This record gives sequence, structure tokens and C-alpha cells, in this order.
Amino acid sequence: MNNSSKALLIIDMINDFQFEHGSILAEKASLIAKNISTLKNYCHESKIPVIYINDHYSLWKADLDKIIEYCSNEYNDTIFTLLTPKEQDYFLIKPKHSAFYGTALNTLLHQLKVDELILTGIAGNICVLFTANDAYMREYSLIVPENCIASVDEQDNKYAMTMMRNVMDAKIFKYDKNSIMSSPINT
Repeated sequence: MNNSSKALLIIDMINDFQFEHGSILAEKASLIAKNISTLKNYCHESKIPVIYINDHYSLWKADLDKIIEYCSNEYNDTIFTLLTPKEQDYFLIKPKHSAFYGTALNTLLHQLKVDELILTGIAGNICVLFTANDAYMREYSLIVPENCIASVDEQDNKYAMTMMRNVMDAKIFKYDKNSIMSSPINT
């Protein structure tokens, strides 16, 4: 049951990192995984739905176990330990960059009566930014904890944050479990 108008989106954190600069992004994803995990736990306690949106790796099945098995390698042990979806979490696959493109996300969000999205994951300058853009065009409000987003290049990540704040009116803040009560997530 959703007691909130918010939902937490975790974008592409179940990842094999087998691409150019994948090892760099894996290292950065490992650094944000603990923050996302802490935020996810807060969302579970607060009855805020948690929705994973992930690449399909040409498996074309929204089968979490198959995707985790396919992606498992030395790059993502820490990430999977902290962020493997729980039974109450939602799991969707996407064919391209945006979590909305070719997915049931918009329908799910309407069914859950969500109008504000908390965006986390990788890569900040690609999949997170494209998701933010599509969410904004669908009139969702955006909350972006900047220390829960990572890109290969720090400048690209900062640029994506600037675009989300200035163009998409996203509330950007640094997530800290000690200050959650005064954050945009709790308002």
C-alpha cells in the first residue's frame, strides 16, 4: 500500500558494467550504493514504493534472477549486496535510456497515485537525465539526491544536475539519513 505521493526510482544499478568506461562507472556506482540503500530502507519504512528500472541485456525478460545472474561479476558484488531488490519492490526492464520509454512505468505510477519521483542511479548524464526529462514532460515533480547519482565523468554529472534543477525544476539536495526529516523527501 502506498501512503505517499512519492516513489523512489533506482535506475540501472543492476548492471554488468561491460562497456567502455564501465569499470570507472562501477567504482562510482559502488560509492553511491550505500546512500541509495539507506534511502531505500527509509522509503520502505515510510511506505514509499521502490521501483527498479533496468536495462534488459538482450534477455528481454523482466526476470530479476536472470538479470542478476547475467550481470554478476567482480564489479558489482558490493552493489548487489546493498541493492538487490526485495519482494515488495517493483522491477521493470527498459529498452533504451529513459525509464519511461517503452515501459509500464507511467501506468504503474498512476496506479500507485504517485506524482513525485525520487531519482537515483546511473548514469546521471544519460539514463537518469533522460528519465528526469520524460518525468517532467509528464508533469511529475522531481527530487534528486545528488549523492545517489553517478556518471563516468564528474563534469557531466554536475551538468546533468544543473539541467534537472534549472530546466526540470528538480529539488536537488545531498541525501543524509540524519537530515532526512528536513529534506524534500519528507515534505
